[in-house]
Amino acid sequence: MEKYKNKYRIPSARAPFWDYSWNAAYFITISTKYRKPWFGEISEGKMHLSPIGHIANSCWHRIPNHFPFVELGAHIIMPDHVHGIVIINAPPGNANRKNMTIQPPPSQKSGIVKPGEEPVLNKTKNKFGPQSKNLASIIRGFKVGVTVNARKVNTNFGWLPRYHDRIIRDEKAFQTISTYILNNPKNWKKKNGGF
Repeated sequence: MEKYKNKYRIPSARAPFWDYSWNAAYFITISTKYRKPWFGEISEGKMHLSPIGHIANSCWHRIPNHFPFVELGAHIIMPDHVHGIVIINAPPGNANRKNMTIQPPPSQKSGIVKPGEEPVLNKTKNKFGPQSKNLASIIRGFKVGVTVNARKVNTNFGWLPRYHDRIIRDEKAFQTISTYILNNPKNWKKKNGGF
């Protein structure tokens, strides 16, 4: 295990070859601390949001208000996690694309990067340090917005510190993931007791 400032740390789950400020569609999963079902419950294949679930849903819809270069795809608030598609779609020359050697236009409005059209990577990789206008800052902003408002309802609310992401590479994957997200409540009982 690597050390940072003489302390062991868990390696990043982010792809080291990818700059998460680049235009693309990302499948995101964010979970609550201890997988506690703060957001509501599923009954008869439908998600019923709690007050904190409504806060999370509202904050998700407001992401483009805070990050104008972001579009949202399908999303679902589940009892203990959030699934969603975040699409970074900044115009060419935007500061959040500064590390790209080539800035190809998005293949589609969805921001999907098709095989063969991936940006040519220069020799810089993701680095620790200040981050803005990238996927991590978008997720951080969402989590902070939910946390501040959720703790007005219950001071014990919390998130797991990390999130899971997947870079969506083509239209077929985009459609498959969108269907998975929207069908998540119907499939809840099939998943090892709801995990």
